[in-house]
Amino acid sequence: MRILFAGLASAGHTYPMVPLAVAARDIGHEVHFAAGEHVHAPLRRLGLNPFRPADSFYEIYAEDLEPELTRLRPDLVVHGWGVPEAAVAAERAGVPALWHGFGRMFPRGIGFERPAGGVHLDICPPSLQEADFLATAQRIALRPVPFSEPGDFRPPLVYLTLGTAFGTPEVLTTAIRGLATLGVPVVVATGRVRPEDLGPVPDHVTLRAWVPQAAVVPHAELVVHHGGSGTTLGALAAGVPQLVLPQGADQFANAEALVAAGAAVRLAPGELTADAVAEQARKASACREAARAIAAEIAAMPSPAEVARELPKRAK
Repeated sequence: MRILFAGLASAGHTYPMVPLAVAARDIGHEVHFAAGEHVHAPLRRLGLNPFRPADSFYEIYAEDLEPELTRLRPDLVVHGWGVPEAAVAAERAGVPALWHGFGRMFPRGIGFERPAGGVHLDICPPSLQEADFLATAQRIALRPVPFSEPGDFRPPLVYLTLGTAFGTPEVLTTAIRGLATLGVPVVVATGRVRPEDLGPVPDHVTLRAWVPQAAVVPHAELVVHHGGSGTTLGALAAGVPQLVLPQGADQFANAEALVAAGAAVRLAPGELTADAVAEQARKASACREAARAIAAEIAAMPSPAEVARELPKRAK
């Protein structure tokens, strides 16, 4: 069977789809991946045949994908929530398609069109999923499996990231000052902020522009982050408490759900000081039991290999 995956050209949107694509490849399906070139390197290393449809760099529009559907003639399209036009192209071509989520269903008004109808590969544990989506959508549960490049880290440590789109030197510097008082190593993924723009840091604070997140999170005592879906699910899968510093998009809704579940504490932008970060980081240890309970819930969800074996039932 030939499967075409399609996603936005960002780690936060493409990487959640990789485990299923790899699982499909491993059982003998021919896999192709439509996305902007920014994410091609890891996809190529995994043998997922990445290509840039038409002139797309980040988003994919129906007219970008339609010629590729004619060229590849896939039996099934799996497309991310962030590329709703891929669903339009697949429908026009008469090819069955599945939506692939990247986390909790996002709220309206954050710049993305909410998917409507169809069948969803849902990687969010039910206890955190939006109640209306959980009750009304056609869902196939799929265990979120963090994907990243390999890395070498040693516990104990605190991991700090604000993702690749929302970090600022001011927020990162404030968080670093607070976390540095905890007396444990701090690993910081600076994202779009250059490490040299953060000034001098204590010896036990490591600054890196990019950190292989799936490699560091299992060694963390605490994950401090912006509330992005990938980091949220990665920390939950590892049973690690979280301190969420939401900055925009779906991050405030994710933070609210985590706090309601008892798996995290949070600081709103107006509450952010170094002292507040240190205080909340210490309080987050009380979230460990709830985080581990959600980790067990995630571990019980169907694996990518299990779901991949069922994909032919969804094909034409």
